[in-house]
Amino acid sequence: MFSIQNRLKLLFVVIVTLVLAISGSYTQYSLGRDLEASNLRLRQGVLTRLQISLPSALWDLDKSKVDSIVEAEMLPPEVVSIRVYDTSVGLFAGKMRSANGQLVALGARPEQAGTPVEATLVFQDGGTASAATKPVPVGKVVIHFSRAGIDAALASELMRKVLEVLLLDIFLVLALSLSLRMVFDPLKQLRDGLFDLATRGTDEVEELPDNRRDELGDVIRGFNQIQRRLKSTIVRIREAEDAARRSAQQTAQALQDLRQTQESLLQAERLASLGSLVAGVAHEINTPVGIALTSASVLKAATDDIQSAVNTTGLKKSDVMRYLDTANESARLIMNNAYRAAHLIHSFKQIAVDQTSEARRPFGLNDYIEEIVSSLQPKLKKMPIRLVINCPSEIVLDSYPGAFAQVITNLTLNCVEHAFALDAPGEIRITARLDGEMVELHVRDSGRGIAPDVLDRIFDPFFTTRRGQGGTGLGLNIVYNLIAKQFGGTITVASTLGQGTHFTLRIARVTPQQELAAHGEPAGRVA
Repeated sequence: MFSIQNRLKLLFVVIVTLVLAISGSYTQYSLGRDLEASNLRLRQGVLTRLQISLPSALWDLDKSKVDSIVEAEMLPPEVVSIRVYDTSVGLFAGKMRSANGQLVALGARPEQAGTPVEATLVFQDGGTASAATKPVPVGKVVIHFSRAGIDAALASELMRKVLEVLLLDIFLVLALSLSLRMVFDPLKQLRDGLFDLATRGTDEVEELPDNRRDELGDVIRGFNQIQRRLKSTIVRIREAEDAARRSAQQTAQALQDLRQTQESLLQAERLASLGSLVAGVAHEINTPVGIALTSASVLKAATDDIQSAVNTTGLKKSDVMRYLDTANESARLIMNNAYRAAHLIHSFKQIAVDQTSEARRPFGLNDYIEEIVSSLQPKLKKMPIRLVINCPSEIVLDSYPGAFAQVITNLTLNCVEHAFALDAPGEIRITARLDGEMVELHVRDSGRGIAPDVLDRIFDPFFTTRRGQGGTGLGLNIVYNLIAKQFGGTITVASTLGQGTHFTLRIARVTPQQELAAHGEPAGRVA
């Protein structure tokens, strides 16, 4: 792993190496320039002195003097060889430096080592000014200078700089290692402590030693404080989780109890609706049954009178005609009222059976709505409300008639109880149409309408505007749940104050299986 510590070491080493390399390069360049200047001065000095001292010796052909002058000028080690040439005899004298640095005579084939410098030797006799001779070339001198000293000095300086850089880098790495350990060792302890705190239980993690008195000691003490605070927070979180878990269990139990209570209230509401239906139908049946009983009593009394006349004085034509009139009228009243009672009983029986049963069967929509409305007549006839049904007779539903009866009953009674003032005339219109395989049912009233601030809440359970006046707030909630869950359909409502309310129901002509419909969600509740 390339840690921050190693990266810092590398960064400092690179910086120091670059600085020393730049400094060494400049020093090397300066040294080379100085050595080249010194070598140039040496070459110029040797050449100048030879040009001064050699011409007279060469003019005199004094070889020993020439050799002495050459040997004197070859004292600097940079001079590799000196060759003196005479214009007439060629190579006259010279010396060269051997491999061990000794001066030796030139060989048969003189070596051309070093950098050659050549100059012409000119002799000029001093004499008097009037007798001065013209300068005469007497030969030339060829000097070879070596660069080995310069190269060796530069190489030595380069090696010295390289060793200096290496030693400084080594000392720097050691110094950084020692100094960075003072910083990174406590950081490693912090890292290990954080890792343990994240992966192990807080009770298993020990606090770090905080005996340092520097900035890192302050950091460690802060870490220990955070660790203690974290442990305390975790303890509180665990306690809160336990409390939340207990609260969730209590909430779930309360929700289950609430649902059971709601189901019980819904069932009670249905039974109360059925009980109200029973009371109304019983009251409605009482009139035709009473008329039929009275007519039967009158017919029985007339029959007894005829029977008594037959047994005693005999029958008169007037008695027979009077009996026949009484019998005809009584029979007509008995039949009409018996038919009316039978119709009410049939409607009530069908509706009551459907509302207490979850059986599914096909039923004609128009006829069934009329039967439902007929069972509601005891309540409808108390108010000047006209109920109009406009439903095509060919619409046949394959569904749950009991649930459908509950829907129509609750919607109609909701209109009766909320839409109209007492003894105020009005109209409730129930219309239906077939849209493909969907049945669209509209229930409209011409009543007072629903206020906008409560329109969104009318389907909520236990919401009612007649609290304390007999309203339970479950009627429309039952309608909503039946349409959404049992029929898998939708119900929407639109209302304007003073212009009535309009419920729109859309259900399938063939209701899906109840397991599928129970998961259906209505597309919208309020329009």
